[in-house]
Amino acid sequence: MIKRARIIAGCGCLLAAFIAFFLPLAYAENNPVPDQAQAARAPHRGALYRIRHQGHATYLFGTIHVGIPAFFPLDAEVTQALSGATRLVVEFDVRNSGPLQAALQKHGFYGAEDTLERHLSPDSLRKLQQALQRFKIPFEQIRRMKPWLVMNMLMMLDLERNGYLPQNGIDFFLLANAGTKAVQELETAEYQMSLYDGMGDAEQEQYLRENLAELDDGSMLEKTRALIDAWGSANGAALERLFRESFEEKTVSSKFTRQVLLDKRNPEMADRIEILLKSGEPAFVAVGLLHLIGESGIPMLLKQRGYDVEKLY
Repeated sequence: MIKRARIIAGCGCLLAAFIAFFLPLAYAENNPVPDQAQAARAPHRGALYRIRHQGHATYLFGTIHVGIPAFFPLDAEVTQALSGATRLVVEFDVRNSGPLQAALQKHGFYGAEDTLERHLSPDSLRKLQQALQRFKIPFEQIRRMKPWLVMNMLMMLDLERNGYLPQNGIDFFLLANAGTKAVQELETAEYQMSLYDGMGDAEQEQYLRENLAELDDGSMLEKTRALIDAWGSANGAALERLFRESFEEKTVSSKFTRQVLLDKRNPEMADRIEILLKSGEPAFVAVGLLHLIGESGIPMLLKQRGYDVEKLY
């Protein structure tokens, strides 16, 4: 489950990069300004925290990076928190497609004389070609992509096939409704893409094989729906359980997600949020939901640093 969870709730960097790289940025048309009456009736989704420091409050919201139209508008508490903030803080601004494309080209593609065939075993290559056939993607179209990039592209396409669209992701909605607020990034596309590129050939091949297996047997979709349903109903107990279960898997994907995408990045994000808290400027911070869960999640890290952290739901 952690493989897909990373995409939809943990590391929006990659999915957002695909949106900017492969899809038109039409987020504003898909995310109209929410009606206040509708927001008042909307259910809680995800997880929302209020963090206080010296009389000032910053809100921290856990997002997913794909969605369905029924998720909108977001509830009144989120709508009011965003309205009262002077700054929207995201992992990175998906509207800035130039840096995203440059980072993907640098970290997700082999050089002109290099191709996937030189980095995968014949069996892995055969399994990949079978998956590409199901998606009607010519091998020539992806042969210069690195395994991690190819695999995440296939996961994104599978999500779309099943109705979970990136243009209905929470990041797009928040950015479309930021108005005149300043938008600040916690990270850069260059940094985020470099984390995936840090995997060696053997790790990338195993990452590919693990994900292809779950894509093929349908378990990936089943677990994805469970996570999206838990986010959609703000079911904190279910989210915690899914989070724990995902890290019981002894896989390259699980280890990479836990050690690199979460345990490495969460303290770095907490450092940047702490700077915002000390500035006294009211901010609304939106990050992938997995960054908020567990003892090493951002809320717990900030609480350990002495901040007043309150989970609203």
